[in-house]
Amino acid sequence: MAFLKRELHRQVKGPEITESDFWNLVFDTDTKRLYVEHEWSYLDPRIRGAADYRTDVMDIAEYLNQGGQTAGHRELWRLLRAIFKEQFESEQYDRQAALSEQPPAQEVEQKSPSA
Repeated sequence: MAFLKRELHRQVKGPEITESDFWNLVFDTDTKRLYVEHEWSYLDPRIRGAADYRTDVMDIAEYLNQGGQTAGHRELWRLLRAIFKEQFESEQYDRQAALSEQPPAQEVEQKSPSA
């Protein structure tokens, strides 16, 4: 099982890094699923270093609909725009190339058999 991960945002709080949050864009190559993973940990120095570590998984839409616009939201929007811009530009190029190879409409009409 392989996971491709790209960090979207990280946030560290506390004087001795007592809280940390990481948001990653994850692609599971086995299930072909793309989602956002939120990992967070909390270290309580008052209770002899008791630590709590959790991971939560959410759909991209759920992540983007969370309150506020963090650096993670902006990074995800940037990645999505880049992906779809490449796709759109590639399709537009293919469409233009296909149109330039076709003969003008008048020539097509002249070559078609008359009824």
